[in-house]
Amino acid sequence: MKFGANLPNYGPATTPASMLQWARRLEGLGYHQLMVSDHVALTPDVQHLFPAPFYDPFTVLAWLAGVTDRARLGTTVTVLPYRHPLLVARQVAGIDRISGGRFVFGAAAGWAPGEFAAVGVPYARRGARSDEYLRVMKAFWTRDVIAHDGEFVRFGPVHTGPRPVRPSGPPVWIGGHSPGALRRAVRHGDAWHPTSVTADWLVHAGLPALRDTAKRLHRPVPALAPRIKLRVTPRPLAGARVLGEGSLDQIRDDLALLDRLGADTVVLDPTFPAQVRTSAQADADLAAFELLAEEVIDLEHERLR
Repeated sequence: MKFGANLPNYGPATTPASMLQWARRLEGLGYHQLMVSDHVALTPDVQHLFPAPFYDPFTVLAWLAGVTDRARLGTTVTVLPYRHPLLVARQVAGIDRISGGRFVFGAAAGWAPGEFAAVGVPYARRGARSDEYLRVMKAFWTRDVIAHDGEFVRFGPVHTGPRPVRPSGPPVWIGGHSPGALRRAVRHGDAWHPTSVTADWLVHAGLPALRDTAKRLHRPVPALAPRIKLRVTPRPLAGARVLGEGSLDQIRDDLALLDRLGADTVVLDPTFPAQVRTSAQADADLAAFELLAEEVIDLEHERLR
């Protein structure tokens, strides 16, 4: 099982210097993957949860490709309907090629009606739009010339390139917990990327639903690559809690459970919606990543480096 980090790319305390510090420190600790989030228009429903400034994920990842050496780079998650699929496919392929094949494309259909309105994309049928965009992007990554005549996008023959390093394109992780998201993960994803869930829900609801969906669609079950919280507390948390929150022993148990469930990668996320992210908070989060690498991950797995 590999370990990644959600690197904060938003908030008043976020600067190029802070993102560079995070990337170098986390890669130095041995974390395998660095991921960033996506929003285009910080409408009130978005700004309340993820305050400005919000750095564009593709700009950040292209930059990080040049200042990191080993860590995979990706989105958690790109909101598929916001951008034309030809644009996203070319951005992803370019960063993947520049980084030597280190890109992981996390994607989902989105949730913020105000943001959809701001970018001029209908909120309705965003799932169907996402499915079509994924088909276009995968064609772009695997063919020299493509054309498409669909419900949401149409274009004549266009030449592709650069191609991603892998002939089949970069790994695709599909986020979301709805039935539509599970169908999307099975049809288009190399992995399912649920976020901020409890162990009980994942074991007794999420994974069974994913397996049932794959069976109905006569397709393989995608890998599990969850994004879980990272919040270390001095004492164990009682009652229901999401994965990744609690004492070191509780987090150790969470990671051991995910390992038993066959998780390919676990992305640790120290951010919380509506949290005021200060420099002091960022320092505390980085200290938690360091503590986890030394006190938990090392005990259960080989040294990350």
